[in-house]
Amino acid sequence: MPTRASDPSRRERGATIAELMIALVILSIGILAVAQLFPAGTSTQVQSRMANTANYYTQEKLEQLRTVSWTDADLAVGRHPATGTEALGDAGQWQRFYEVDAMTAPLANLKKVEVTVQWSHRGIRSVTSTTYVRR
Repeated sequence: MPTRASDPSRRERGATIAELMIALVILSIGILAVAQLFPAGTSTQVQSRMANTANYYTQEKLEQLRTVSWTDADLAVGRHPATGTEALGDAGQWQRFYEVDAMTAPLANLKKVEVTVQWSHRGIRSVTSTTYVRR
């Protein structure tokens, strides 16, 4: 009589239903874990695009201010616009303002210009760029 281990009917049996169910549960958990990465990646991509656009708007204003004369009202000391912000983008989702400060001696021939762009994406975010304008 053959032993249990060498019995051909016992060796050729496939996986049991319990083994298949356990394998499916483990596979499902793995798929769900990977699926959670996609929304996080999309959110990070949107945040990065918003920051890049805000940086573009700061640089745009700095380039514009570099071309105006020293005595122009746009380079007057203080905040511009004096109250509020300048809405940018199709729906005004970016808000821009800038501040001009006169430097003290020995740098009295310079004005410091800081442009800030703010937007809202999972909280208030902002980008600030600085340049110095010479007389």
